[in-house]
Amino acid sequence: MSKQIVIDPITRIEGHLRIECAVDNGQVVDAWSTGTMWRGIETILKGKDPREAWLIAQRICGVCTTVHAMASVRSVEHALKMDIPVNAQYIRNMIVGAHCLADNIIHFYVLSAVDWIDIASAALKADPRNAAALAQKLSPWKHNSYQEFKQVQDKLKKFIESGQLGPFSSGYWGHPAMQLHPDVNLIAAVHYFQALEYQRKINKVVTVLGSKTPHIQNLAVGGVANPINLDSPATLTMERLYYLKTQMDEVRDFVEQVYMVDVATIGAMYPEWCTYGKGNGNYLSVPEMPIDEKGLKFAMPGGYIKAGDMASFRQISSARDPYFEDNVKESVKHSFYQGDWTMHPYVESTEPKFGDADLDGKYSWVKSPSFINEPAEVGPVASVLAMNLAKHAPAVKYTKQMLETMSGIGKTPYDMDILPSTMGRHISRAIRAAVVQDNMAEQWNMLITNIETGDCSTFNEPVFPEGEQRGVGIHEAPRGTLSHWIVIENGKIRNYQAVVPSTWLACPRGTNDEPGYYERCLVGNPVADPEKPLEVLRTIHSFDPCMACAVHMLNPKGKKLSSVKVL
Repeated sequence: MSKQIVIDPITRIEGHLRIECAVDNGQVVDAWSTGTMWRGIETILKGKDPREAWLIAQRICGVCTTVHAMASVRSVEHALKMDIPVNAQYIRNMIVGAHCLADNIIHFYVLSAVDWIDIASAALKADPRNAAALAQKLSPWKHNSYQEFKQVQDKLKKFIESGQLGPFSSGYWGHPAMQLHPDVNLIAAVHYFQALEYQRKINKVVTVLGSKTPHIQNLAVGGVANPINLDSPATLTMERLYYLKTQMDEVRDFVEQVYMVDVATIGAMYPEWCTYGKGNGNYLSVPEMPIDEKGLKFAMPGGYIKAGDMASFRQISSARDPYFEDNVKESVKHSFYQGDWTMHPYVESTEPKFGDADLDGKYSWVKSPSFINEPAEVGPVASVLAMNLAKHAPAVKYTKQMLETMSGIGKTPYDMDILPSTMGRHISRAIRAAVVQDNMAEQWNMLITNIETGDCSTFNEPVFPEGEQRGVGIHEAPRGTLSHWIVIENGKIRNYQAVVPSTWLACPRGTNDEPGYYERCLVGNPVADPEKPLEVLRTIHSFDPCMACAVHMLNPKGKKLSSVKVL
């Protein structure tokens, strides 16, 4: 007889997500994903000035602020068919690249690594001298010293002895699914603390160029509000640009010598997790980092793969590619919204329906997106596969490097077939981080080169004609394909929809009752102890769920809506 497991909330980051699983004979046989909040930003934006949309839209999330701002401003520019100065494109690209690296580093070390490493083992059983020697053998990283390892181990021991583990208090320490050697656990723990410093360094790029983070302030429909004047210290000067380059170079070393190596090491030591967590084989990504005024040329390609057939790969050229624009739809058959429909974002609505009455099979605030009428996985796996199939040289190089490192550590050959899996999402995210850092360096060089020609323009004035305009802003965010859809009528927003990565992945069953992506990827997962479902966390956290927050549900009568178990 199957046992029901409920984890609510399951995320370690902003937002609410409830996962319910049916477990039989130590394996997940069915699953349900429930978003337990209503976003509501789409309703707030109706009637607003399109030039203000990005300021409001980036409040969708307290973590992914930059990505929503970027997709939103691009949607208006697409609707108006605007050209954007290349300097503005380069500045925007460095912002989204820096945001991506900070996000990836935080995701692995802070939000997911504790699903794989045993902090208690690292503190009490590891030999810091042996751990440091092993780390030095794996990587030339300058901070893999015995002194640093001993210092971190002593810090962890104090946490444990005090009984106050802080951010490590909710882990399943000693769980049978934890299988790393104590010395490897200590390596990961040391790099956890170092990661906090290096994500801070790369976030300085976002702060300097975007004026602040989170919630950048420098965007504008038509470009950016960063004036370039090499003679004025109050603007974007060469001195500031070279300072940003030093931060980017330092983080580059961390990504290549620490992040990629740690992911390869853990991946090689959990080889079975390169087989769990597979979906239906549909992978969707969009191009990123536009490098021309019209947004038709991109530094990073995207595309669609159907049913795991790599020969089916079809590249998506830009937001103006009808292959993408025409084929995205959303369903509310199992979501808490009025009706039972499947519609294109330009014409769909966001009218909530929730109550104690019969909900007709509705069980989530998340809608169910589809591409060409089928669910699709978005995120680092989709992006890395698309870039490899498009023969993008940096992606090919780093994919090969990552798989060779894993093969050397695990003494087992690995190829790209392992990427569509729980562990493969971490591997793909590390590969994409390396690609992004290369592209950031290129964007910096292109900006400097263009400024040296005397071009300092960063903004084109938008013009809003009478009548209706429709546009979609695309962005390949750290969590996957993000698109903002806007309908403008006589200079005001008539309709607005955001189809976010966690909507693609955390959705409930769709139009034809097919499982959402979390739901299908959990089936077949092992569960050693139903009271401590660590394995479920591993697969869900590999997607990096972020349930965008704005309007939370509450019952005005004070009636209890759900119970919460914090892990």
